[in-house]
Amino acid sequence: MKKSFYLYVLTFRGGDWSDPKVRFAEEVFHEHNFPKQSEDFDELSSYIESYATDNLTTEVFDELWALYVDHA
Repeated sequence: MKKSFYLYVLTFRGGDWSDPKVRFAEEVFHEHNFPKQSEDFDELSSYIESYATDNLTTEVFDELWALYVDHA
């Protein structure tokens, strides 16, 4: 069974803070309303677009999504 996007993103936590993927992962971890069980691009993308911050950006989401799909 494929793990959720959230669980995949958490694998980037604790890395080098200069990496935008690490900052995205930390932000997602602290975002209580993030759709943690989702594997759906549209649902996740809509959430990111609605709640974007300096670290939670659509650009980094797109990069992480591509990696997530490749690891499926």
